[in-house]
Amino acid sequence: MLATPSETPACPDTARQSRLAAQLADMIPGAATIRVSLTDPKQAWPHPHAIAKEADGQPIELSRTTARVAARWILRVWPDVDWTRPHTFDLAAVTLTRSDLAAASRGR
Repeated sequence: MLATPSETPACPDTARQSRLAAQLADMIPGAATIRVSLTDPKQAWPHPHAIAKEADGQPIELSRTTARVAARWILRVWPDVDWTRPHTFDLAAVTLTRSDLAAASRGR
């Protein structure tokens, strides 16, 4: 499938992505965004890891299991993404963006 310059497929499966956003919102009440990476700070080797935040940017504490399950679900919906860099999934907008690009656009 062709990809756009933002590295997302030209014809994304939006229904699947919307279902995932709804499932994650149910699983993690109050979550607005979920940052996913393969770098769990408590592990020496790559592991799926997620950090959920509220709309105001406050982190939501997740159990290790919830963090890992959320990360794996997101990884499976976007298998072609370059996961060597962290990405942020916006549950309201149902969009996935590279976290380092989002920070750069905010001037950080």
